[in-house]
Amino acid sequence: MKTTNLIPQLFMVGALAFSTACSSTNTGTSTGTTSGSGSMDSSMGTDMSTTPGSAASAGSVGTSGTAAISGSGGANSTTATGGATDMNAFMASFATMQDPVFLMTAASSNLLEIQMGQLATQKSTNADVKRFGQMMVDHHTKATQELKTVATPLGVTLPQTMMPVHQAMADKLMNKSGKAFDEDYMDAMETAHKMDIAMFEVKSNAAETPTVKAFATKTLPMLRSHEKMANEIEKKVD
Repeated sequence: MKTTNLIPQLFMVGALAFSTACSSTNTGTSTGTTSGSGSMDSSMGTDMSTTPGSAASAGSVGTSGTAAISGSGGANSTTATGGATDMNAFMASFATMQDPVFLMTAASSNLLEIQMGQLATQKSTNADVKRFGQMMVDHHTKATQELKTVATPLGVTLPQTMMPVHQAMADKLMNKSGKAFDEDYMDAMETAHKMDIAMFEVKSNAAETPTVKAFATKTLPMLRSHEKMANEIEKKVD
C-alpha cells in the first residue's frame, strides 16, 4: 500500500468524522463536553501520533499518522438530527476505506463500546441494561486485544482516544440518568452496531490484507449478536 494513497483517505474520513462532532453549531444544542481519553484505561490502545502527515514510512502497510482520523481535540456532541446526515456520509466512506483506516476506526468504536458500557453499569437501574453494558465492556476489551494482534504487524498504531463521531455519541450520555439514560444508551448501541456491521461486512469481503479480512469475518457474528440484543432491550426500555 502506498502512503500517498492512504493519506488522502485518512483526511477524508477524519473530515467526515470531525463534521459530525461539530455539527451541533447548526442545531443549537451541545453538551459542551471536551473530547479526550476521559475515563478510558490507557491500556486500551498504544500511543498515537499527534502530527498530521506522520503517515506510514515508505513501503509499510500501516501508519502511525492517526491524528487525521482520531480527533482527540475538543468536539461538541451533536443532536440526533444534525448527526444523522453526517453519520450517513461517514458510513458511505466504508466502501473505499483502506485497511489501516478500518483498523483505527474499529479501535475507536471499541473505545466507545467500552466507555458507554462502563457508564451503563454505573448509571442504569435496569438489570438488562446493566448486564448488556458489562457484556460490551468484556467483549470489546477482548476485541481490542485481538485487533492489536492484527494491527501491530501491519505497522498500524491504534488510537487511545475516540474519533469525534464516536466521542459525540458518548458525550450525549454523560448527563443522562434513569430511564432517559437507558433509552439513549440502547439507541446508541443500535446505531453503533449498525455502523460497525456495515464497516466489517465491507472488510470481510474486500479487505486488502488477509489478516484484516479474517479478523472482520471472525468479529461479524459477535457484532450481529450485539445488535440483536440491543434491539430487544431497546424495545423493553422505551
